[in-house]
Amino acid sequence: MTNNRRAELLKPGERLDNLQIGGLELIQNPAGFCFGVDAVFLSDFVKVKPGETVLDMGTGNGIIPILLSAKTQGEKFTGLEIQPDTADMARRSVVYNHLEEKIEIVTGDIKEAAEIFRPAFFDVITTNPPYMLSEHGMRNPDNAKAIARHEVLCTLDDILRESMRLLQDKGRFYMIHRPFRLTEIMIKMNYYKIEPKRIRFIHPYIDKEPVLVLIEGVRGARPRVTVEPPIIIYGGEGSRQKD
Repeated sequence: MTNNRRAELLKPGERLDNLQIGGLELIQNPAGFCFGVDAVFLSDFVKVKPGETVLDMGTGNGIIPILLSAKTQGEKFTGLEIQPDTADMARRSVVYNHLEEKIEIVTGDIKEAAEIFRPAFFDVITTNPPYMLSEHGMRNPDNAKAIARHEVLCTLDDILRESMRLLQDKGRFYMIHRPFRLTEIMIKMNYYKIEPKRIRFIHPYIDKEPVLVLIEGVRGARPRVTVEPPIIIYGGEGSRQKD
């Protein structure tokens, strides 16, 4: 891409971050909420078969659809984001990487997802939702960061309810979250007929408690869950390990 075209797609204060896969780069604004390692772990955990369609709820800057477009053979990836400025940034990243034929960014509210996409049914839904309840701790004074970290604009119930409505029968749901909410997550997934099937914990060190948990659910499946080997982020030499 020419320097002029690059300048057209970047707004003041924004930067391009190399995603270390397929030559892809992502537009981010350090003053806002930037993606973290949880997005990378989620994209590694998600299984997308050739020709499948994927919806990422609360896509933010579009990191999950962009990573999945490189890591899988899915046919179409859609990102839903409520914040117009953030959605615009995601769209510009899609254009920058020439992924317009594979990725669409839609501005809209997760709580209305089933209305926005009706009568579409997705094979896969992914989400890296706000981890904290709205009443947990101090909200970041930066609104974008508060929305990303706390259940300000949507709740776990909103995400699961709309996922149930939009997933095909036996469609797959993928989420990364905090382990302290796992009991609540499992109960609510069951309530919304998305049966937990795979769970994988992420530990900073082998002797430390998990800090994140990856969950796969299947709409309308029978009960049976597998706990996979944990991910240990830092090994003995301080290097990231997956198994």
